[in-house]
Amino acid sequence: MAADRLGAQRRRRPTRAGTVLSHELIVATAIRLVDLHGSDGLSVRRLGAALGADPSAIYRYFTGTDDLVRAVADSLIGRALDGFVPGPSWRAALAEMGERIYAGCLARPRAAVLTAARVTGRVHEIQAVEVGLGILRGAGFGVAAASRSYHAFIDLTLGYAMLDAAALALSGAGDVAAWGDVYAGLPSGSHPNIAACAGSLEQAMSGSAYASALGFFLDGLTLELERGEKVGGRFGGPENRL
Repeated sequence: MAADRLGAQRRRRPTRAGTVLSHELIVATAIRLVDLHGSDGLSVRRLGAALGADPSAIYRYFTGTDDLVRAVADSLIGRALDGFVPGPSWRAALAEMGERIYAGCLARPRAAVLTAARVTGRVHEIQAVEVGLGILRGAGFGVAAASRSYHAFIDLTLGYAMLDAAALALSGAGDVAAWGDVYAGLPSGSHPNIAACAGSLEQAMSGSAYASALGFFLDGLTLELERGEKVGGRFGGPENRL
């Protein structure tokens, strides 16, 4: 116990720049570095320089860069869902949860691209899984269907977030312009479907499809619940394993 207290005192010692290191400060600084420099900006050496600390001090808090990336991922989840309390409507609650996660990724596109595929196993992610499963089970899904549906929901949300975050991180204005510069000019003789949809296609492809995809997904869950009610029991539960 004495050794633990002594270690804690050493960790709270100010750096040469007068900054007192903490887990939260290191994670926040790591996010800022990734925002500025992308994934290449996250190195122990650069992080130490930004904190005014010897790089070896980082290892008192994290076992390495991979551990730090997981902490960054968990922090982003916590920021996105801060204050989120599901309401009585399961559909509205799941939609808000998805929109919060999506918006959080877009607010930090480079950090999101770096971390989205990681499983943190930490407090904020654990709480997100608990809440998401609770929404689905409260809607009437059994444990198996709730688990499958949560998996699909979170992958849908993160998949679209990564696609749109990557576009933001790359600032690919030329990619968006191609829908008007290239596709809109294709002749109807060789590409009748593209020519017929050119105007609408350009408008649709210039923005994110997440809202539409989320709506389709929620419609599908609603239909599954209605089907489960018709055959009796909780959908996907012990009474009805479809």
